[in-house]
Amino acid sequence: MANPSRPSWFILVIACAWGLASSPAGAQIDPAAELDLLAQASVEVAPGLALAREQAAAGDLVGAAATLERTLLTHPDADEARLMHASLLCRLDDRAGAEAELEQLGGRPLGEEAWAQVTEACGPIARPSREAQR
Repeated sequence: MANPSRPSWFILVIACAWGLASSPAGAQIDPAAELDLLAQASVEVAPGLALAREQAAAGDLVGAAATLERTLLTHPDADEARLMHASLLCRLDDRAGAEAELEQLGGRPLGEEAWAQVTEACGPIARPSREAQR
């Protein structure tokens, strides 16, 4: 999970506010419909990852992190989502949160490409091991 001092709902609210504030002038946005779409997209792992990648590519790192948090709530063993979340947390200057996410992996095998994204965002960081779970 993310930094325990910052509840997940806080990130969701900030992400939604950012999305609304960054929309083009004059655009008609139904906030409830937008929240519904975000929630639906993050119910399953693949759509949640796709949405988070899209948000991150658009520069919405907080929104991408919130999307992954929602995905991880229903799929806590989604390692690719957890690794991406850890890399986003580092990019948001929350290294402690990223390390907490990595501890959740507990030494499960990790894809090299996903791990490379973590180390690119975080710099040198301990790779999770089975001993970290003990």
